[in-house]
Amino acid sequence: MDTSEDHKGEPEVGVLFRNGNLTVFGIVLSFSLGFLNTWASNPNEWALTDLPTLVLISTGIIFQARALWRLLRPNSLKKTVFEAGNRLFALGLLLTAVGVIMSIVIDLTRLMIY
Repeated sequence: MDTSEDHKGEPEVGVLFRNGNLTVFGIVLSFSLGFLNTWASNPNEWALTDLPTLVLISTGIIFQARALWRLLRPNSLKKTVFEAGNRLFALGLLLTAVGVIMSIVIDLTRLMIY
């Protein structure tokens, strides 16, 4: 959303509630980044089959970071901005989770083949 949008008269969420979400978003984002770091430094050789996993995890992390940034802005106390940030974070979390599950399935498949 543009920072110049007018949100006068719009209901607001509680500061404590928003701060709780900020904490959760930050923790989950750090775990996602940590997983990507661990996965990238895995001693297994990379293959073209790892590309969809990398795209999913990276895109999910970008969405999570964007949602965190959105909730750090002053207008995030407005209900529509807050809810949009939550939806963005949920999408990022879903993409990251699918990427993590896909990486596990690919690794297990490689173990069974070799």
